[in-house]
Amino acid sequence: MATAPKTTKAPAAAKAAPKAAAPKAAAAAKAPAAPKAVVKTPAPKAAITGATGRISQIIGAVVDVTFEGRLPAILSALETDNNGNRLVLEVAQHLGENTVRTIAMDATEGLTRGQPVKDTGSQIRVPVGPMTLGRILNVIGEPIDERGPVNSPFTNPIHAEAPAFIDQSTEASILVTGIKVIDLLAPYARGGKIGLFGGAGVGKTVLIQELINNIAKGHGGVSVFAGVGERTREGNDLYHEFLDAGVIAKDANGDPTPEGSKVALVFGQMNEPPGARARVALSGLANAEYFRDVEGQDVLFFVDNIFRFTQAGSEVSALLGRIPSAVGYQPTLSTDMGALQERITSTNKGSITSVQAIYVPADDLTDPAPATSFAHLDATTTLNRAISELGIYPAVDPLDSTSRVLTPAVVGQEHYDTARAVQETLQKYKSLQDIIAILGMDELSEEDKLTVSRARKIQRFLSQPFHVAEVFTGISGKFVAIEDTVKSFKAVVEGEYDHLPESAFYMVGGIEEAVAKAQKLAEAA
Repeated sequence: MATAPKTTKAPAAAKAAPKAAAPKAAAAAKAPAAPKAVVKTPAPKAAITGATGRISQIIGAVVDVTFEGRLPAILSALETDNNGNRLVLEVAQHLGENTVRTIAMDATEGLTRGQPVKDTGSQIRVPVGPMTLGRILNVIGEPIDERGPVNSPFTNPIHAEAPAFIDQSTEASILVTGIKVIDLLAPYARGGKIGLFGGAGVGKTVLIQELINNIAKGHGGVSVFAGVGERTREGNDLYHEFLDAGVIAKDANGDPTPEGSKVALVFGQMNEPPGARARVALSGLANAEYFRDVEGQDVLFFVDNIFRFTQAGSEVSALLGRIPSAVGYQPTLSTDMGALQERITSTNKGSITSVQAIYVPADDLTDPAPATSFAHLDATTTLNRAISELGIYPAVDPLDSTSRVLTPAVVGQEHYDTARAVQETLQKYKSLQDIIAILGMDELSEEDKLTVSRARKIQRFLSQPFHVAEVFTGISGKFVAIEDTVKSFKAVVEGEYDHLPESAFYMVGGIEEAVAKAQKLAEAA
């Protein structure tokens, strides 16, 4: 008797699905490829909206739920109550005829076998749009800044298709960062994907914060910051820095407000379960896509840290019963990375410029996690521990960092020639270091001595005081225009400043500051 109403209701609900999906698609006004994702997914799910299952097994972050009748579709969101808190589960697998295996977006402590779970009939949807600016959300779009509900009229599913090939934009232009080593040797493309590679403690987060300081503050559009599996303290510091800098606006009472704010923050930090860390980057991306596709903006999308996204995927992969691949990572590593990275792109409506910090386990760039992300990036900035040990910050490796836009057609012939001359000088110095270590400087030819002298000046001149590190260094931060950077390094390579001591080039902005510092040193001597 119980099955008859289910079968009669299902077609009616299925008929209603396209009608229900149409207004959602219209409201979201997505790019041509995206409405397909919105319309395609709800249709089969609508037939079982509201169906209730029961928990049959709980293993850490993975929860099995048994349903009678039809099962929820893959990637559907299920909801249950966990001691008064809403717990969202995302369907990952179908087991047999009546069980789904799901990944929990929050802690599963307190769940019991047999407790009811409701099918929402759609993917995880998060609030997007102007009302999210100045707010901190979690992976399922709930505010975690204790400032009340978001009240956004717009929501987007966290999974979507990448824009169609014909809708993508290919225009190449430089995104000026004000950081000498980046602008000169590995310039960033506007609307491109940028990776900051580095081991533990070499300065990835400080560099990403300086980029936010230099780009986001002067940037006309909005920024979205996704904190994926990093320290909660850093997220807290970043929020207060944004408040102090005016990137998050304040009302008459001094409280944060969406009006006038230019950044939305989405956090799933280290203490979150792997389900949240594996999906929080997608939640942030859903918001960035809204600003790109609906409002036609140029969006900055910061992710700290992409490695934690991969790490969270590997944590749940074993629990889902998948056989691990190389170094214990999930077998779907490339697929997971591709699904995220291909959505971060520029279209003819707007652009997403993405800056991603990528942790390198044990400083091994051949590890599958960082290696998989290389293929997706337009520019790579590699941080080197040996350079940080010399006290040179940012510890960017000038010979290991690359950029697709470092070509004469994009940056100009003078910039290109200067960058290559700087790299050539540094490479010669690197090849001479073994001889210097064994035999000493005296055994070098006069030409080689000059090369070493210039290379050491260049090495120190690539250092730069950061605005975000002022409180630690006591040196005021410097923003160097790209024209000044090219002019300064061209002069150093050509030997115009051979008479200045090496120490004059350390932790300064432009070449004028190096000359002034040399005069001070001479006076002090």
